[in-house]
Amino acid sequence: MLFALLLIVGTFVGFISGFFGIGGGTIIVPIMLALGYNIKTAIGISITQMLMGAIFGSYMNYKAGLLRLNKGIYLGLGGMSGASLSGYIVELAPEILLESILLATFAFSIFRLYFTTVSENSSPNTSNLLLFLVGFSVGAIAISIGIGGAVFITPILVGFLGYEMKKAISMGVFFVMFASISGFISMAYHGHVEYVEGFTLGIGALLGVYFGTKTTHKTDKKVLKKWFLLLYLVMSSLMIKKIFFS
Repeated sequence: MLFALLLIVGTFVGFISGFFGIGGGTIIVPIMLALGYNIKTAIGISITQMLMGAIFGSYMNYKAGLLRLNKGIYLGLGGMSGASLSGYIVELAPEILLESILLATFAFSIFRLYFTTVSENSSPNTSNLLLFLVGFSVGAIAISIGIGGAVFITPILVGFLGYEMKKAISMGVFFVMFASISGFISMAYHGHVEYVEGFTLGIGALLGVYFGTKTTHKTDKKVLKKWFLLLYLVMSSLMIKKIFFS
């Protein structure tokens, strides 16, 4: 029954991941906590499934012409470098600190996206060094709390660097792919990966990512922004319940 549930959850999370361009950890970690896993195990499971979904999602975005590899590669390499520290961060950090950082992530994303205007014609900052530094910083923090990092990446690219929403989402997925590879290796080395649960979720996620990515390609940018805000509000509520009422 548990594995059937994980397949269903993986498919649902895969759709959300493909639609929003996120790693899925924003959903997987709270769900795993609700199922009784501790925060560090939940993070390991989350990273395993997001690795599978991000590889497939990046392929679909590239085929659709939304992913620019020449820029995404710097963001991704930064994320991979930063994520390599995740195993050490998780090993040393207390659970309440990791949970609080995750909640603060949602609060930041809600604030930044709410005050960002979705523009059809933007002139993004394309500095390769800046993209690498953004990727490194987000990779170190995000993978350590079990999320792909796109909850940071998308608001930063859209709100601070001037990227168009759908291209920012596709770069977020690409970033997740790089960061989750490094994060998976680091977390596995420190013994925080439950392989069966993670890969079961990942198999379900592949199907969900396909339909979620297709839906994003057809959705208006302003509508995407509203769905992003709703997602962060729901996940914030789950984390508040976990931290203060459990």
